[in-house]
Amino acid sequence: MVEQGLAARQAAAALLRGVLVDGRLLSELPAPKLSDPAELARAQRLAVTTLRWQDRADRLLGRYLRKMPPAEAMVLLRLGTVEICEEGAAAHGVVNAMVSLAQKHKSTKHFKGLINATLRKVGGEGRGKWRSLPAPQLPKWLRKPLGDDYGKATVVAMEEVQAMQPPLDLTVKNGDSQALAEKLGGEVMPGGSVRLREFGQVSKLPGFKEGDWWVQDMAASLPVQLLDLKPGETALDLCAAPGGKTMQMAALGADVTALDLSEKRMARVQENLNRTGLKAKLVTGDALEHQGQYDAILLDAPCSATGTMRRHPDLARAKDGSDFPGLFELQERMIDHALTLLAPGGRLVFCTCSLLPDEGEIQAEDALKRHDNLEIIQPNLPFIDPAWIKPEGGIRLRPDYLADQGGMDGFYMALMRKT
Repeated sequence: MVEQGLAARQAAAALLRGVLVDGRLLSELPAPKLSDPAELARAQRLAVTTLRWQDRADRLLGRYLRKMPPAEAMVLLRLGTVEICEEGAAAHGVVNAMVSLAQKHKSTKHFKGLINATLRKVGGEGRGKWRSLPAPQLPKWLRKPLGDDYGKATVVAMEEVQAMQPPLDLTVKNGDSQALAEKLGGEVMPGGSVRLREFGQVSKLPGFKEGDWWVQDMAASLPVQLLDLKPGETALDLCAAPGGKTMQMAALGADVTALDLSEKRMARVQENLNRTGLKAKLVTGDALEHQGQYDAILLDAPCSATGTMRRHPDLARAKDGSDFPGLFELQERMIDHALTLLAPGGRLVFCTCSLLPDEGEIQAEDALKRHDNLEIIQPNLPFIDPAWIKPEGGIRLRPDYLADQGGMDGFYMALMRKT
């Protein structure tokens, strides 16, 4: 049996090894086997927070290490450093816990002395240096292309937002955002999302069980608004899981078909629909093989997900950009096929939760070149800052937008129509 106080840390270390040693995303890893929900939540929080602050932890640890120890030992050093410096945990308890965890693994037990000595220094003088260090930087494989596209100052601004604990954004089923904001002590964001800065367990919040709302970043809620659905229109949500946009479309009264390749992910869409009392036709299959005619199509295409790293910092650590070219090609093919599914006069919103123009602006521009009968319609959403609209007519969202209110996910979206 794992001693009291160690179970969550041991589970967090296992999650971090899965990302930093095995190169897997947190979503691909099995959930820790912890019977106490509070301990499970703590383990997941520790892992995510360590990944979010890894760059700063490495900068601080570099002051006390002559050379980098093996990756498994670095997991414990980073976990301990972040818990001491960012979470404010008592240093002696963290040091003892990390030494105990080191002893449990053959790959780390020979480094328990190093871990003990280093974390004692972190808990001493290191704690005072923590806040003076720069905001965590993105890994070089991503930082350089983003710097080329946006400039260094913008990348730094995005990194500062991504280092923050992200707020919780909710989409309201009945559209009465102000009432829910007052009930939960939140604020209404542009587009109607309700933002909570302080929150506990999501499923315990008022209105969750009743299906009054669902979790969805404000940026992710805008593509459906751009589509401007009318009641009774036939609508297709390609790549629908986990279902936030499907629920938005259904709540507007559209006749919605939701499609996704993964049976497991579609089961989650059905769970969300059941909770909110909304209806859609669910289809498990390949988006490139789907047939039909629809008034409106939402294509939230598979992408690098680089726009969601403030919520999923494991993306920057488990990926290296090598799969990007394949994603660019897939997005191109999906746009072309989606256009064949539009009824006369129909419209398509193409969107990606990516910061890379190759998965946004460039895809839209290339689609216009491939299709003579295609146009991009300028967005008609009154809350959109004109600076967010790109020359081709799409909307580019970045984490540093509305930074004083907590920022947003990076997104690109464009409303297309056959002429």
